[in-house]
Amino acid sequence: MSNYAIILAAGKGTRMKSDLPKVMHKVAGLTMLEHVYRAVQAITPAKTVTVIGHKAELVREVLGDKSEFVMQTEQLGTGHAVMMAEDELAGLDGQTLVIAGDTPLITGDSLTKLVDFHVNHKNVATILTAEADEPFGYGRIIRNENDEVTKIVEQKDANDFEKQVKEINTGTYLFDNKRLFEALKNINTNNAQGEYYLTDVIGIFKEAGEKVGAYKLRDFDESLGVNDRVALATAEKVMRARLTKQHMVNGVTFVNPDATYLDADVEIGEEAVIEANVTLKGQTKVGARTVLTNGTYLVDALIGEDAVITNSMIEESTVEAGVTVGPYAHIRPGSTLAKDVHIGNFVEVKGSSIGENTKAGHLTYIGNAEVGSNVNFGAGTITVNYDGQNKYKTTIGNNVFVGSNSTLIAPLEIGDNALTAAGSTITEDVPMDSIAIGRGRQVNKEGYAIKKPHHPSQQ
Repeated sequence: MSNYAIILAAGKGTRMKSDLPKVMHKVAGLTMLEHVYRAVQAITPAKTVTVIGHKAELVREVLGDKSEFVMQTEQLGTGHAVMMAEDELAGLDGQTLVIAGDTPLITGDSLTKLVDFHVNHKNVATILTAEADEPFGYGRIIRNENDEVTKIVEQKDANDFEKQVKEINTGTYLFDNKRLFEALKNINTNNAQGEYYLTDVIGIFKEAGEKVGAYKLRDFDESLGVNDRVALATAEKVMRARLTKQHMVNGVTFVNPDATYLDADVEIGEEAVIEANVTLKGQTKVGARTVLTNGTYLVDALIGEDAVITNSMIEESTVEAGVTVGPYAHIRPGSTLAKDVHIGNFVEVKGSSIGENTKAGHLTYIGNAEVGSNVNFGAGTITVNYDGQNKYKTTIGNNVFVGSNSTLIAPLEIGDNALTAAGSTITEDVPMDSIAIGRGRQVNKEGYAIKKPHHPSQQ
């Protein structure tokens, strides 16, 4: 029998104090909606319907053609939101998962177990529940003496006895699809909120003598619904701990996992070592046995095996095996560092390809350049690639020695085995096997210094 899914993502989330729709706020580099969608895919839904409303186009862009979309122009409660999916799902055989788009910690494994429980117990509805130490604010699961679910009571509608119940409704449900939409026609707004509660269909099923069950989560954290920035920070912390744990199980060493920040899609090879205060974002991939020291910040970076990145920033660039970078280096977007390159302290590389075994030890800027293998950059070298309007390319061959404090004014080509003298400004192409000297002639004025005021001889 087919599974279907409805993701509720129409709310504004006023407590977030943000112009963004609530489900668009990110946890570990992905929007909450993306986390929920990924978890939902574990039950292989034949159709996923996302209910959108506030700033609908922003929400729609996140999932694109992965989901069907329906509009909830007025936010009149969860029951009303699910009603919006009637045209997409009503009449289909199977079971439908209803889940809020602001529950980023839910796992696909838990949703799969929910479906299995629902099917095995032949329920018309199954509620995903959790045990809360402090249940205030949650809907309570009320059971009878036979441990059967009789109803769900919202906080504002609960009596004193019901408020003591610690089993709470997570807001995730599985329904017989046809019965769900039949029951929704019979709910009303006679409650403290004046809204259509989705939970009211549970009472309708019970009155009809149909079987309602509840599957309790093992980990309460999965039930977290994010309604404000405090909960968002909590979700980030839990997700980060979950991610670092999985990487450690896979053979990665974190010197201080609590002080490491990584996004959900980051990949790290076995025996890599990640020190404290390292940030790994986006689609970053780190090779086996690579070391990332304190303060390293990588965004969409591809780092090869056996590299060492020391307190440096790398963005949208590729670093191949055996490369060393830093400390205090910046590899900007569009750069490629080939095997065994060394980029040292206070070196910036932007939009450039650097050949194998090339070294730029310190205080150098390499921009819009194509650099060969076994090149040595002396300290203070600058590729002058920008004239205020256009960017120009510098091409450097193999085995070139660039003297300290060289200024290479693009467009420029330096041939294989060439050398530039220290302190030179190079404005013309340098043929292979040549030495280029482009500096002013030194003139010594003997005895002139003693005539200057404040010379030591006059003190």
